Amino acid sequence: MKPHMIDVYSWPTPNGHKVHIMLEECGYKLGRDWLAHPVHIGQGEQFTPEFLTISPNNKIPALVDPVGPDGKPISLFESGAILLYLAAKTGKFLPKSDRAKFEVLQWLMFQMGGVGPMLGQNHHFRAYAPEKIPYAIDRYTNEAKRLYGVMDKQLALGKYIAGNSYSIADMAIYPWLRNWKNQGMDWADYPRLKEWFDMMESRPAVIRGCAVLADLRKPLQDDKKAMETLFGKAQYEKR
Repeated sequence: MKPHMIDVYSWPTPNGHKVHIMLEECGYKLGRDWLAHPVHIGQGEQFTPEFLTISPNNKIPALVDPVGPDGKPISLFESGAILLYLAAKTGKFLPKSDRAKFEVLQWLMFQMGGVGPMLGQNHHFRAYAPEKIPYAIDRYTNEAKRLYGVMDKQLALGKYIAGNSYSIADMAIYPWLRNWKNQGMDWADYPRLKEWFDMMESRPAVIRGCAVLADLRKPLQDDKKAMETLFGKAQYEKR
């Protein structure tokens, strides 16, 4: 009997990678337990009616599990929600006690509300914006530095972001720091965070997760159509 496979509709971006990492860390194997379906966001595939059915915000990743909590299929969008779902499904990487659980959740929310949006804007204005706007570059670079500093200070309290246990908070944050150089960061200013980053980078499941679909990604600056699709008027059309 063919095993039930989890379908992940994704692209090799930080939000995609964190779900890929979580699946691999949970013991799910690509091609055996889950499938990665590329959504070519530079070509506008995130706007298709089929994808919008499972991801109404037209963002990757989205997940479809044929065996949901009640035994029926479930689809989910928002990478943070997917991490929480997989933690609940497997009983892994989210502590059981209320105190430890909420300590992890606050750092997951920190990534979702701060690290992702701010580093994303940082990268956009430093690398993708059609004109270099010094105010925007300075604003988001300084905010990135502040967030790196918050994490560096936090890591004085434990081996991992939310204490001494590896959790979904670590998996959520790590992919966003892989572009540290393009974000204008200097690791010398954040020694504890750099030690944590190196530890994360060496984990086999993290390596496997970040390799998923990675060969499909091309430099956006070389693709005018992709730049328009991602950052132009196509993004804001009513659907």
